[in-house]
Amino acid sequence: MSTDSIWSYAPGLGKAPEQDLADYTVAASDGTIGRVDRQAEHHGMRHLVVDTGVWVFGRSLLVPVGVVTGVHAGERRVTVSCTRAEVKAAPRFRTDSETMDPEYLTAVGDYYRELPSREEPPG
Repeated sequence: MSTDSIWSYAPGLGKAPEQDLADYTVAASDGTIGRVDRQAEHHGMRHLVVDTGVWVFGRSLLVPVGVVTGVHAGERRVTVSCTRAEVKAAPRFRTDSETMDPEYLTAVGDYYRELPSREEPPG
């Protein structure tokens, strides 16, 4: 089980513990990525599966919740710390079974953890 901050929401985001983010718009630092298709947590690795619509040719992306910088319930919007290009370059999400594959999830976590835009919270 992972206790890594890349898989945990930062405190103070405005997200209630059981709040469903499905259908929330996901906004990167430089524009919209897509909409949350669903939230999942496998092997202690909490993440969002984001439907990109036509932006990445109908492809879905997996985003660890540790890059979420804000949850804006009134606007039904989630903001993330990375850019659209950084999200697009993440390890490719192909099938739903990957959300349960610890190797794939570890690769995704490693990728996002190393991004220049990722700021570790103090502590």
